[in-house]
Amino acid sequence: MSAEYPIVAITGASDYSTSMITQALQHIFYRERIKAVYVSGSGFHRYDRKTMQVEVEKAHAEGRKLSHFGPEGNYFDKLESLFFQYAATGTGQFRYYLHSDGFAKEMGLEPGTFSPWLQMDPDNDLLLYRGLHGGVIHEDIDISSYPDLLIGAVPSINLEMMRRIDRDLRQGSSEEAVRQVVLDRLPDYVQYITPQFGRTHINFQIMPMVDTSNPFQFDELPSLEESYLVIHFQKLTKQFDLPKLLKLIPNSMMSRRDQMVVPGPQMKTAVEIILMPLITQLIEKSRQIKGISEVSPTRGAGILGFKGQLVS
Repeated sequence: MSAEYPIVAITGASDYSTSMITQALQHIFYRERIKAVYVSGSGFHRYDRKTMQVEVEKAHAEGRKLSHFGPEGNYFDKLESLFFQYAATGTGQFRYYLHSDGFAKEMGLEPGTFSPWLQMDPDNDLLLYRGLHGGVIHEDIDISSYPDLLIGAVPSINLEMMRRIDRDLRQGSSEEAVRQVVLDRLPDYVQYITPQFGRTHINFQIMPMVDTSNPFQFDELPSLEESYLVIHFQKLTKQFDLPKLLKLIPNSMMSRRDQMVVPGPQMKTAVEIILMPLITQLIEKSRQIKGISEVSPTRGAGILGFKGQLVS
């Protein structure tokens, strides 16, 4: 952790949850004139799309499981090195995984490949990581020790499976292939993804109020109006006046002394209200250490290098 160069990490496998939190942070950064340099966890995958398919087939033949959730599919060491370097110097190396055709064309590369390793712009206020492993621990690697604010985007497991199944089927995968991918991911999900949510400062979990019991059989994904957001303050309970929050967020309630439930349509507002003072506190301390008393209105703000990368 570094007060001078703060790191905010959103960790979790749910595309919608992480996107919602990222959008809330974007609003905060614009409002407070904060420059956040963005790093996507997918840039630290070990294999590009075509190579991953080959390696998965090889793992099957050898009786192994390989997924993007576990260490065999990622460079945990490179991600830890980035966090370590940023905490010390405010910069570091990262790369993009080129999910979309448009982004790949912009970079002059093929979709499903990686950009070259890039040096991040040193003119920034904090590092914003969004991906699968912001709080992972594996052998002597402890990435969870670096973020100053570690946010869990926690999926309801069947809802998470539904979103992944829906996306993969739309991309042309067969139902049999999708089932196999789900099975391959489960061991790494349980071992490497789930434990991270016990290390976070705060968790945001979307809970559907419709039947998601069979993720392979559904008419449509639950809408916001059909969902609630469970907020677990975990390590931050003492930093919030929870009765005051209940008044600020309509129709919210406390389910436990450190957990709040918010109706779906209020999700983004709730996330923004809760994260705002946490981000402000990090930036005020950082600027105090750096001797920054005033920020030029022309300096710019927001998420640098975001490039519309909405997929973990």
